[in-house]
Amino acid sequence: MQQRIGAFSWGQYYHSGQLSQQLLWLACGAGVAGLLAFRMLIALSPVVGVLAALTNPRLRQALPQYWRNGAALRAAALVAFLLLSGLYTSEWAVWRHELFRSLTWLGVPLAFTLAVPLSARQRLTVGAFFVLSTAAVGLLTMGQYLLDPAAALEAIRVGQNLQAATGTFHIAFGLMLAQAFFWGLLLRRSPLAGQALRTGLLLAVGVIALSLHVLAYRTGLLVLYAGLLAWAFRLLLRRRQRLVGLGLLLAVLVLPWLAYRTLEPVQQRISTTLYDVAQYTEGRDINGYSLAQRLAAVETAGAIIRENWLLGAGPADAYAAMQAQYAWRNFGLRPENRVNVHNQYLSTLVGGGVVGLALWLAVLLGPLVQRATRRNPYVWVFIFTQAVAMLVVDILSLQISLNLFVFGYGFVVVATETAARSAEPELPGLPPAGR
Repeated sequence: MQQRIGAFSWGQYYHSGQLSQQLLWLACGAGVAGLLAFRMLIALSPVVGVLAALTNPRLRQALPQYWRNGAALRAAALVAFLLLSGLYTSEWAVWRHELFRSLTWLGVPLAFTLAVPLSARQRLTVGAFFVLSTAAVGLLTMGQYLLDPAAALEAIRVGQNLQAATGTFHIAFGLMLAQAFFWGLLLRRSPLAGQALRTGLLLAVGVIALSLHVLAYRTGLLVLYAGLLAWAFRLLLRRRQRLVGLGLLLAVLVLPWLAYRTLEPVQQRISTTLYDVAQYTEGRDINGYSLAQRLAAVETAGAIIRENWLLGAGPADAYAAMQAQYAWRNFGLRPENRVNVHNQYLSTLVGGGVVGLALWLAVLLGPLVQRATRRNPYVWVFIFTQAVAMLVVDILSLQISLNLFVFGYGFVVVATETAARSAEPELPGLPPAGR
């Protein structure tokens, strides 16, 4: 009797759609935890997401949603381009590895189009988890800085950075801090957020802003102030909010100056950055200077792009092409310091040419064409922060930043378009989406 009741309960759990929905929720939680601390969960999260899609009791009816979802199809086009590049690649081992890494471009959008969508409260929980957890890691990392500020300042002086307390790479963590800052402000406006959560999110936003300045993460600060500047201009265009926009614009101009005058890490970072650039512009030895090496990489990439402007050197052949170009002009760099270009747009041109860049810009900016995604402030934050970061970061070359982009792309962009295009009624027993 108990077995029959148990079997019936599990059947009801599946047929109601709750199994699929909660597996997707679990995948999102694992994705956030994996980005911040537990690397193993990075690989497991898409697997659980695909399992959530497969356990959707209306999977057959949901399948057309994937083919109607422009965001998901544009992500799949990146994989298709990589597959086609196998016709002319010479780096087969790298190509196979990149093809394996690219599977996340298929798995994550698949999960957010075919699984039973998360309820509004579940989405709020995932977003708050990301913001609060990122702030907590930022606070822990600041604590590490305060334990030995002299060592941290010395690292900044030689162009290095204090890694996140959980080991997350500083460039990706700086971007996560900046994104969490803006998403925290947006989540506070949710009607589902109680007073305690709103207070917690406000404190998290303050901790994040302080962390970025104390830790002096260049990429994170660039994204933060670019976002604040864009927000200020947006408010200035609204007649009733011009005074607020003017105040924010003034804060954007004053805060960096105050940070420079009061925070030694910011002073040291700016001084190091200027000296780093001078090493390159004055033709000195740049072996110990990361920013100077990046400038040399930009010049090296330019030569490759001019020779392979249409299809590029090949996504898997980009590194080999850069090293071959360094053999012609090495800027006095030792082999271990001949880095790839730290700019996603130029990096895409090197590997994929104009065709590859067009595909990448379609993925990045395509959501702004759709009315539903264009009107979503979370989509704007995601696209803007990533687009700015890509000016100084080759996000696809780093596994952590690739996962950060794909997870955010699925959770924010793909899910928003799926919700807008879905005309099916809610499954029984589930809270209505968006309420």
